[in-house]
Amino acid sequence: MNRGAAVVTGGAGGIGQALLSRLRADGYSPVSWDLSDAVPAADLALAVDVTDAAALEAAAAKTVAVAPITALVVNAGVLGPVARVWETPVADIRRVIETNLTAAFLTVRAVVPHMLRNPGPDRGRIVMIASVQGKEGTALGGAYAASKAGLIGLVKVLGKELATDGILVNAITPTVVRTKMLEEVTAERARDLLGRIPMNRFLEPAEVAAMVSWLCGPDCSFSTGAVFDLSGGRSTY
Repeated sequence: MNRGAAVVTGGAGGIGQALLSRLRADGYSPVSWDLSDAVPAADLALAVDVTDAAALEAAAAKTVAVAPITALVVNAGVLGPVARVWETPVADIRRVIETNLTAAFLTVRAVVPHMLRNPGPDRGRIVMIASVQGKEGTALGGAYAASKAGLIGLVKVLGKELATDGILVNAITPTVVRTKMLEEVTAERARDLLGRIPMNRFLEPAEVAAMVSWLCGPDCSFSTGAVFDLSGGRSTY
């Protein structure tokens, strides 16, 4: 059964590839939108700058020419420097907010009009990969935490705006995932982050994909505008 196209932004990364593989197994045609178009796990891989509204609209048009977009996973993101807020370079603040948050707005603008044209009553699913840092405000990660908190707010708004249109919108808030992004922090920072997780291990990409699979699947039918933790016990609310 082909359930339509599932678009994953940031599909070339570790989480992105796990998402594409799992969504393929779930019956979707996996589509990657990333700066790189070398993504073996995707049926269609488009080179897209997710901060470019015109590029996103063009990618959406190319995708729906192949299959209707019935799932969207907003996964593209960057970590940014580990620094106190007032010591973070302005260029880095803008880069993180633009890539993690503004791009989500632009992606939704490009995709939702197509989803609304899908036959009802179930027109599609949107999942945004936020972060536990957006809930707890982790020190030395101001721009990243703020951008992910913004994603949570965006999901709550979209959940309400699309509640009667057959499109469910949810977020997940993972703790640190074992991907190449983990290599961007020092060993000391990694130990600090690991120490915050009661289960005493990092999250695996396949575990993220499993949660997204449920949110994009038929068993998720009454959850929208919601936030689902993948924190190993780290989250406190």
